[in-house]
Amino acid sequence: MIEVKNITKSFDDKTILHNVSATFETGKTNLIIGQSGSGKTVLMKSIVGLVKPEQGEILFDGRDLLKMDVSQTKSLREEIGMLFQGSALFDSETVLGNVMFPLTMFTSMTQGEIKDRAQFCLERVNLKGADKKYPSEISGGMQKRVAIARAIALNPKYLFCDEPNSGLDPKTSILIDELLRDITHEYNITTIINTHDMNSVLGIGENIIFIKNGYREWVGDMHEIYRTSNEALNEFVFATDLFQKVKNYVITHESRDQK
Repeated sequence: MIEVKNITKSFDDKTILHNVSATFETGKTNLIIGQSGSGKTVLMKSIVGLVKPEQGEILFDGRDLLKMDVSQTKSLREEIGMLFQGSALFDSETVLGNVMFPLTMFTSMTQGEIKDRAQFCLERVNLKGADKKYPSEISGGMQKRVAIARAIALNPKYLFCDEPNSGLDPKTSILIDELLRDITHEYNITTIINTHDMNSVLGIGENIIFIKNGYREWVGDMHEIYRTSNEALNEFVFATDLFQKVKNYVITHESRDQK
């Protein structure tokens, strides 16, 4: 579990995060949502340790990131997996080489053990047989799956995903969402996903934190979101006719089931 308590972060004279608190639960897909410029990216960067807030606490299972020394921070980073928006694969390395990279850098495993672990992770994301290909030879969706395999190679306790569906078609996005959800449940990971994708919100949002203008505006899950009275959240999630129709359909059928 990751707890954020009363985080405030400013750049120059502008406050980006205002006393934000949130709990990200273990074994669940935790989503951070909000409009561009809302502060959600700064919140994720603060949790990862890429930026340092002026005040507050960031607790990884009770350990405060903001009070750690260099050695403690290094140890924590070994427990973290990262999935970047653009996949961030090494073009000069094969698919297998990309997944082996963190194992080579951060473990004392033998080369054989590293290869076995990397191949296991590729099989887990349904990429068996793609190990000898290069990133340029596979689709964007497959690249995302390679990036997920690399992110889980070190068996992380915490997994951070920045816009994992960016640039993907709807069908592939759903596959990535389901894969992240399944891996989170299977390995009991604290997964935090920063997303604009409303399909992700309504499909895998087990714990959703909505940020508006640097404030925590709403917290709930993908079921509660249909009945929220928060106007800002309604405008953000159900802005299109399609998602408004989905909301109306769900509410109508829930009402019928309760009768």
